[in-house]
Amino acid sequence: MPGTTIPPFPDDVPTVPLLVIDYELIKAKNKIEIDRLWEAATTLGFWYLKNHGADEAVAGMFEMGAETMALPLEEKMKFEQGNEGMSFGYKAAGANATDETGVPDCIEFINVAKDDALAYPAPRVRTYPSTVNSRMERTIAPFVRQSMEINDALLEVFNERLGLPAGALAKLHPLEELSGCEARTIRNPKNQEMPQDKAAIGAHTDFGTLSFLHHQRLGGLQVLPPGAEEWKYVKPLPGHAICNAGDTLAIFSGGIIRSNLHRVVPPPKAQAAFERWSVVFFTRPGFSQVLQPLSDQSALIAAAAAAAEPGQFDKGGTAGEWYARRIKLQRLANRTGPETWKASRGTEYRPDYA
Repeated sequence: MPGTTIPPFPDDVPTVPLLVIDYELIKAKNKIEIDRLWEAATTLGFWYLKNHGADEAVAGMFEMGAETMALPLEEKMKFEQGNEGMSFGYKAAGANATDETGVPDCIEFINVAKDDALAYPAPRVRTYPSTVNSRMERTIAPFVRQSMEINDALLEVFNERLGLPAGALAKLHPLEELSGCEARTIRNPKNQEMPQDKAAIGAHTDFGTLSFLHHQRLGGLQVLPPGAEEWKYVKPLPGHAICNAGDTLAIFSGGIIRSNLHRVVPPPKAQAAFERWSVVFFTRPGFSQVLQPLSDQSALIAAAAAAAEPGQFDKGGTAGEWYARRIKLQRLANRTGPETWKASRGTEYRPDYA
């Protein structure tokens, strides 16, 4: 947590060179910066974002997470997610699989629904621990609003570059509709005994549209670049968020925007002796939105979807169904075998890369 002296990220581990995007330039409609964001989104699907202005809100989320994780396990378990496909609430360590053999995870986190944060004190989805409630209005709701504003600005760029009618992507993410949008604080305990190539969170693509992620100086996030055979670390940069596109944005764009495989492993080398904390906001479509390429609204998307493998991006169901299925099937309590793990993965499942 803040104030801890942490060894620097090592310079002798493989890293992926993410583009650094300046959010202030994106807001100013700077064409060069917009071109760079488009390049990042369509090649790797990951990028750094600087000058986003959310540092104070993020710091509050780390504090809320620490307060929540310090509660007795018995108290936290009163607000556990359950096994029916809901993500909101507390997830205990060991509840999810990390690979197709059913190895349990070691992380715990608290997820707060966007809909609950913005409607507080009247719950729209569920209730939360006292540490969450005490922070809902002064910490969580401001973080949610600021994260949504940032992700919405990026979506506006993608909307235009995809040749969609103005506001087409925004209409798939209506503020008033229940959705999987959520704020999350994650605690990954120090574990020097775990091999550094063993996943704490197994290889996956994100469920939703855009992820806005913050770390506290520790590595551990890895991506598998297209065509690569080796996982590469994302180096944490002070003051820089890590952003990535998720499956629903890849589907809506017919694969033009990339939702890339990533995983979380123990921090590299000397950093493995420390707890790893992170905060993330996930933007996801409204539950009723159908997951299919927006081919009828963009010639660019229509051409991309036509060139894809049959059915690759036409899921047929809704965002709510996609979200619930993937949440439910990664739970160990629902595991029947390797097929359960496979069905919980996203648009780029590769059984040879756990």
